[in-house]
Amino acid sequence: MPLAFSLFAAFLLTFASCATQIVGSLQTDGRSELDIHAALEPRMSALIMGFAAAAGIAPGTAILDGPSIAASMAQAPGIASVSLENTSPVSIQGRVQVSHIADLLAAGGTDFITFEQSAGGGGRFTAGIDRDSGRVILALISPDITNYLAALMAPVATGEAMTRAEYLFLVGAVYGSGIADEISAATIRAWIDFPGPIQSVRGGTFVGRRAEFAIPLLDVLVLETPLSYEVVWR
Repeated sequence: MPLAFSLFAAFLLTFASCATQIVGSLQTDGRSELDIHAALEPRMSALIMGFAAAAGIAPGTAILDGPSIAASMAQAPGIASVSLENTSPVSIQGRVQVSHIADLLAAGGTDFITFEQSAGGGGRFTAGIDRDSGRVILALISPDITNYLAALMAPVATGEAMTRAEYLFLVGAVYGSGIADEISAATIRAWIDFPGPIQSVRGGTFVGRRAEFAIPLLDVLVLETPLSYEVVWR
């Protein structure tokens, strides 16, 4: 998903069953900015609060801890700055600035982004992720989120191979059908402006310089098949 799976990063900010929206831009020199808003859905909020209570975390503590997540993300490759604040205990918003898109989260063999900008003005962006690289990237962003996703048995955190249907059945059996339904319905939405008029997009739609993506959260949690995206502009 463009902007270095900003989508992937933003989704990871919010672990699972969340409403996530990202608006961002990519410059000709590879710099980018992402404005992020993410919030947990009601059933997932209750479940995560239960996890927190069992771990001895005081009631009322932010479940999505914006400053803590920002501190973790700021240490990841390619991140220039991160500012995230809580708008409620289960929602965050803020901005991520990337020094160069091709460097974003590039570590441990996870160079999953390519960025090409020609002297004539055209360019190309690609991003791809699979179950193996997903776990590495997840660990770069936030150990706490990795733990929550592992508790939710998400293959992106555990590395276990399963289908989307198998994962939803497992979640439903352990946590109830309401949680499985929220995960199944959740979508990550992103609107990214590119350096020039877009010619083609794989995995989304476009108008002018702006590409739009609607990514089922389930696809990212399970990674039953690798995800691959491409934007070409002139």
